Amino acid sequence: MPNSARVLMYLGDPLEAQELAHALAPKNLQAQLASTRAQALSLLAGPQRFAAVLAEDAFGGRDLLARARTLAAPPAVVLLTGFGTVQDALAALREGAHECLPRPVSHEQVVLVLLRAIEQSQLASENERLRKAARGQLGLEHLGGKDPRMQQVLAQALAVCDTRATVLIEGESGTGKSQIARAIHAQSSRAKAPFVTLNCGALPPTLQESELFGHSRGAFTGAIKDKPGLAEAAHGGTMFLDEISSAPLELQVKLLRVIQERAFERVGESKTRTVDVRWIAASNRDLEAEVAQGRFRDDLFWRLNVVHLVLPPLRERRDDIPTLALGFLQRFAADYGKSGLCFSPRALALLASHAWPGNIRQLENCVERGVLLCSTSQVEASDLGLARELTPALGESQALYQAGKSLRDLLEGPEREILVQALKAHGGNRERTAKALGINRTTLFHKMRRLGLLASTLS
Repeated sequence: MPNSARVLMYLGDPLEAQELAHALAPKNLQAQLASTRAQALSLLAGPQRFAAVLAEDAFGGRDLLARARTLAAPPAVVLLTGFGTVQDALAALREGAHECLPRPVSHEQVVLVLLRAIEQSQLASENERLRKAARGQLGLEHLGGKDPRMQQVLAQALAVCDTRATVLIEGESGTGKSQIARAIHAQSSRAKAPFVTLNCGALPPTLQESELFGHSRGAFTGAIKDKPGLAEAAHGGTMFLDEISSAPLELQVKLLRVIQERAFERVGESKTRTVDVRWIAASNRDLEAEVAQGRFRDDLFWRLNVVHLVLPPLRERRDDIPTLALGFLQRFAADYGKSGLCFSPRALALLASHAWPGNIRQLENCVERGVLLCSTSQVEASDLGLARELTPALGESQALYQAGKSLRDLLEGPEREILVQALKAHGGNRERTAKALGINRTTLFHKMRRLGLLASTLS
């Protein structure tokens, strides 16, 4: 309980009010006495915040209760009743009173009830604050901005939240695919059921099937007991298949069946099971191109592609970078108790000009680092940990644009140079390089392969 929580007290007996005020003091409760109903109402409407109100029902306590419920942060209200009926007390409780204490009542009991009322009221307020914070982090608004493509993606995501439609989300690593998936689940009627993730790129192909569908005892070496899979764990909720492009063709066949028919068998078992799951898949590769190359089944692609969301990379959303960065700054400043922080002009300029190969995830990590390391009320450019030489600002080179080349082709040169320099800076160690760039090893591997860096001595 905070020190000196304030209690507004309006009782019919001034002497009793004084005695109760003295009884509250050792409990870090500071009583503010009102001698009239008008004064009590005026104090409630004033700038002072009260943790609780103790009022005599017979002297206008209901009026104070009604006024208290209109406040942004309503105090807990405890009413003292005389010879009223049980119905009167129940009515007061329905109107929002925390408790009605019938007279005669001891000072000790009043103090205990007030302490309990304040504690429960503060707990309820904190729970509501956390729920709002969770909704903000799970919501779609923190990924948005002015970019019209992103606005369209968010509108489409919101439109399909409360449907059974399968969703395919494509975009580079760090663009917010998993956040979009979680937000779709959180804002659907399945929100109270599990949201379960299978990262296909993080598991060997031989383990993905048993992880998703489960296995029976003795199905393979090490299978010492029956084990349900993630699909069963997600029953009634949402199953998120991250990096779906890494799923082996054998698993893709069974995925198509379970999505279409809701039926599957555990590895090593003939019993058919059913599951009620909403499916969302994400890929950092172009799945249609993977289909053309024979690496992904076309029937599964079209089954996943009911709703197709494509997230643009952060480097193509430069006008949104300051807004996103400021949002992260406010969140981390609150998390780490550093309210009032801002970016220095140089830091904000550096954020706006950076290439962000790791996209929103890298920006978020960068801002968190800045909040942790800053020693003043401003986050400076040096606090951000960005290697300036790896990401030249727009306009520093006048030869980036070449007529006849697509944006993807034009970006390959700078992206390749960034990876070469980053790998050199970390002695060719891919794990450290990926961490420094704010991407995972799988994404780094795919980029190195696409840019012809796998055969380099750096690898």
